[in-house]
Amino acid sequence: MNIELVELTSGYKEQLFEMLEEWKNDIIVNHTNMSPWKIWANDFHDFDYYLKSLNTNKEPEDGWVPDTTLFCLDKDRNIFVGAVNIRHYLNDELLKTGGHIGAGTRPGERRKGYAKAMVALALEECKKLGINKVLVCCDKDNTGSAKSITSNGGVLENEVENDGHIEQRYWIEL
Repeated sequence: MNIELVELTSGYKEQLFEMLEEWKNDIIVNHTNMSPWKIWANDFHDFDYYLKSLNTNKEPEDGWVPDTTLFCLDKDRNIFVGAVNIRHYLNDELLKTGGHIGAGTRPGERRKGYAKAMVALALEECKKLGINKVLVCCDKDNTGSAKSITSNGGVLENEVENDGHIEQRYWIEL
């Protein structure tokens, strides 16, 4: 597995469109998870606006926190296999559900170890931001996400109900 987390640039427009079109179709057909939510916040077809609004670099309003979104590039195949969104700190809502890292794997690349590797790479990014204790959450029924978290040192603290479903909260000490 030869992967890295990269910032989105115009040079990756084709990779982004290819991944998100596949993912969008899977969401429609199979009602799959849309994590990380941030990659769906804006219409990717308006690429310039999408690129400009992908990261929140300043102190935002309305309950948002600064964040960084990175895409997981399989360097051997030159495709995006997933994405991570890293929240630079937690507000009350993110402390309850959401956490520091949101991660997702492209539907056609699931169950190949990318989620575990992406979480590991995202944890390295957290270290760079000075985050030493990382909260990562996932739906209780998402065993793949739970496995990617625990295999990176995640320790289950508790489960909370959020909009009718149970979310598990894991802490990872860096």
